[in-house]
Amino acid sequence: MIHQARKRFGQNFLSDPNIIRKIVDSIAPQAGQRMVEIGPGLAAMTDPLLERLGKMEVVEIDRDLIALLKERYSPDVLTIHEGDALKFDFGALGPDLRIVGNLPYNISTPILFHLADFADQVRDMTFMLQKEVVMRMVADPGSSEYGRLSVMLQYRFRMGRLFDVPPGAFRPAPKVMSSIVRLVPRPTESLEAKDDTLLRKIVTAAFGQRRKTLRNTLRDFIDEAGLSALGIDSGQRAERLSVADYIAITNACHAKRAA
Repeated sequence: MIHQARKRFGQNFLSDPNIIRKIVDSIAPQAGQRMVEIGPGLAAMTDPLLERLGKMEVVEIDRDLIALLKERYSPDVLTIHEGDALKFDFGALGPDLRIVGNLPYNISTPILFHLADFADQVRDMTFMLQKEVVMRMVADPGSSEYGRLSVMLQYRFRMGRLFDVPPGAFRPAPKVMSSIVRLVPRPTESLEAKDDTLLRKIVTAAFGQRRKTLRNTLRDFIDEAGLSALGIDSGQRAERLSVADYIAITNACHAKRAA
């Protein structure tokens, strides 16, 4: 059976054996580790991962691919969770998870935010994503790539771009360059924001209108005097602030509400 890649699922199947080997080597799976692959597709990475792990779990939405996986692997080797990774409860799988995958580029940002909710149960995550997205994830303050994704993921994870993957490594070939990125959760005790939900709201507001200054975008949370007390110029735009700045604003707002 020849599976045709489906545009609605953002399918581009990895096919270059050298790139596959490089990715698996960078993941460095060890027998006994709990690994979950998102979107195994035609099992290009699943096979070499299973060679080292012995057994693993996958999350797949495409029914045709699920049927192929069930034909190929026994349930004691591969546990298949049928459904949408965006809605999947990774917390139900237990602690110390290693999550990997070639994430669909059309929904990569919402998947990353969804996975961040389970960071306490994750050892690390290694993903292939559109290079543009990875550059946004690891961007420094002041750069054009720096935004809400940068702040929220850098708050919760240590991240590093490992290497790029050219379009020719896929079937069908995408029109963009891809990159491999690793995310390692920061220890819970090192997270300094007093209210993660409030932090998310403040960062979303700040970057909601990038061309406006903080005095305008954050006026529902903090006034100019409050920003000045934190050593932050209210005439700046969102991309000039560090993750630590956003944490400071969040904690000042939290303290004011508590008072």
